[in-house]
Amino acid sequence: MTNRILIVGASGFLGNTIYKELLPYFDVYGTYATQDGLFAGNQVFYRYVAETDSIIPILQKVKPSIVISAFKSHPNALLETHRILCQYVHGIGGKLIFLSSAEVFSAKGDFPAYETDTPLSESLEGKTKISLEKLVTKLPKHNYALLRLPLVLGVNSPNTFHLKQAIKHHASFEVFPNAIVSATTSDKMAQQIHYIINQELTGTFHLASQDVIHHDELFREISERLSHKKPIFKNVFSSNEDRYQAILPKHNMLPKAYQITIQEVIADSTLKDEIVTLKH
Repeated sequence: MTNRILIVGASGFLGNTIYKELLPYFDVYGTYATQDGLFAGNQVFYRYVAETDSIIPILQKVKPSIVISAFKSHPNALLETHRILCQYVHGIGGKLIFLSSAEVFSAKGDFPAYETDTPLSESLEGKTKISLEKLVTKLPKHNYALLRLPLVLGVNSPNTFHLKQAIKHHASFEVFPNAIVSATTSDKMAQQIHYIINQELTGTFHLASQDVIHHDELFREISERLSHKKPIFKNVFSSNEDRYQAILPKHNMLPKAYQITIQEVIADSTLKDEIVTLKH
């Protein structure tokens, strides 16, 4: 095993999916923030709370050649941790794989966003991600992979879980009829990251579907496939006209086997063995 990998945020939804994908093939370590009962006894998981802890002792102990950033925290703590991570990978000739999001383009909306477009955001999350992207992309290109993610779904995603709960209890579920989105699944994202590591790819990637859909249509279709029951869809209009909140891959395309379409996202989010949870 040539690569020792540290996933900062390995207990979260995205980080844990990546951890499970990479574990059979690499020497993988992770951090967790709050779930002591789940991870405290795990010898490859280290407790790390960005607001109060330093990542340096974990880096010194694990000595990873690849660091995957998949954690959330206060903006100042995020910036400080990523400054240290950038210094670390640059110093050892390693690689930082940074998970960003479509939110960096939230102030644009007339077109989908591609890898070389200039980010512009009005939200705190988007502005923070832009600051982090600037830090990461100051590194030499061989030291980083910047991965922007769209809406991430899948059988076990928080969004799918909330939708199932809304169906089960006939509760409200917010949808945005004027938002045009791209999407992916957590499993596909993890496979793509595995490929990027194996092929030693660098630069900026949009790990999104090849196509787009209106936000409300996406969740209405998922709902119909999950159950004959319906949640109460609550329409939220953030603008009077359609706005793209979508990133699409164009300049840095992965091979066909690592691409995904909206219909595949819907299918993978509504696997048949999950329907039983809705019948009670």
